[in-house]
Amino acid sequence: MRALRRTLAYLGTAAILATGLMTVGPASAADSSTAGSTRDAAAVPTTIPLTLKNDSGRGEQTYVYVIGTELASGRQGWADANGTFHPWPAGGNPPTPAPDASIPGPANGQSKTIRMPKFSGRVYFSYGQKLVFRLTTGGLVQPALQNPTDPNRNILFNWTEYTLNDSGLWINSTQVDMFSAPYAVGVRQADGVVKSTGRLKPGGYNAFFNALRGQSGGWGNLIQTRPDGTVLRALSPGHGLGAGMIPANILDDYVNRVWSRYSSQTLTVTPFSHEPNTRFHGRVSGNTMHFTNNAGARVASFEKPDADSIFGCHRRLHAPNDHVVGPIARTLCAGFHRSTLLTNANQPDANNANFYKDPVTNHYARLVHAQMVDGKAYAFAFDDVGAHESLVHDGNPQQAYITLDPFS
Repeated sequence: MRALRRTLAYLGTAAILATGLMTVGPASAADSSTAGSTRDAAAVPTTIPLTLKNDSGRGEQTYVYVIGTELASGRQGWADANGTFHPWPAGGNPPTPAPDASIPGPANGQSKTIRMPKFSGRVYFSYGQKLVFRLTTGGLVQPALQNPTDPNRNILFNWTEYTLNDSGLWINSTQVDMFSAPYAVGVRQADGVVKSTGRLKPGGYNAFFNALRGQSGGWGNLIQTRPDGTVLRALSPGHGLGAGMIPANILDDYVNRVWSRYSSQTLTVTPFSHEPNTRFHGRVSGNTMHFTNNAGARVASFEKPDADSIFGCHRRLHAPNDHVVGPIARTLCAGFHRSTLLTNANQPDANNANFYKDPVTNHYARLVHAQMVDGKAYAFAFDDVGAHESLVHDGNPQQAYITLDPFS
């Protein structure tokens, strides 16, 4: 999803951490492969129905939250079951409790339909307990589970990301921050066809955790459990790295080999599938990879990235929403995650049969994709490079769906 991720996350007091809320639209620096499906603005109403179906097999009460930015006003807030927008009140320092924005969700085997407003935001769902949201002077504080004192640490929950605007609905499942309670998303088109994604293979939930535990190098340390032993989630490696769960040098060997290769060879990046002649050419000099355009002018430079820069697609791989540096950075980031930079000097490599083949790779992302029915996921921020993201879009959405899937 053509995403600029900006979230305020809870760190205990007034501290703020950027984690992963998308703000998306039909046009950005990325390849706009969905642009042809948008319609006239009048076709998209102020709200559309969102049906939540609970096939989880769990007996706990579920709770649903629709939070984000109201696109008409730019204000942050939440929506009730009717899709009515409620702006957040002023927060404090230290953070103050947010209003209870929860909507009782469907019981196991049942469905519930609410209204989804024109937001760029998230739909959270939790099992057994309500989530804790707080407000600072800068806005909403959302869960940051890499912090062991986060009040949501022992709650089983997950969320989907969506944007509903005048050009339609974009809704996706996400594992950018964590892999947790399984779910799928969908949208019903005007012709009645439902497009969906995000569904795990039968047994995929347990298979993911078992495989992550068995992966050498400390990857199993990403798994968080409750005191009673209940598996809650696996944090993404970026969050795990910051919390000391995996080694800071976990990708160094691969990065060093990439830097060595492109000291004597050119890496060609063609970031837009609809612009095959827009190419950038990278060569390493010392600690920096410099890129030139077809005319030979230098247009971007990247310092040798560490694991944090790669897992977060930020810092040394920062991707601004422009038409040059951002597309190159996101392509490099995807190549590092998927370990395709040494096997293909022309990036992006869009063939998923070539992904994650090197022993030094993002094994979290590898295992997430391996358990998806359609192979698609948002296991890192720019997993949409090459269209491998778990996203559905329609320019004239009739209804959205979130299905809480079985854990076994």
